[in-house]
Amino acid sequence: MKNYVQPGNTITLTAPYAVASGDGLLVGSIFGVASGAVALGEPVETALVGVFDITKVGSQAWTVGAKVYWDDTNKRCTTVATDNTLIGVAVEAVASGAGDTIGRVRLNATF
Repeated sequence: MKNYVQPGNTITLTAPYAVASGDGLLVGSIFGVASGAVALGEPVETALVGVFDITKVGSQAWTVGAKVYWDDTNKRCTTVATDNTLIGVAVEAVASGAGDTIGRVRLNATF
């Protein structure tokens, strides 16, 4: 195919804010996980699919299969849909303790 560009599991995006390796980022409607640390405006290779441990809202329990959204204001995952972007589903249950701030998410790569 002459028009084939790449597999699409990762793409290079311009960081909309400073990110560390493993941080989530939202560019327009595209959500992904940064493969390295970059400053605002720098290019970053971004994973669009896969299962990742991502920062979540503490004191929020997750069940397996629950829809997970990206809260771009607070730069973390949540199960609250209002004003947030759907990014995937929880693949492990997470307790609701204040210190339970990491959730395992399967990205859906949709926008």
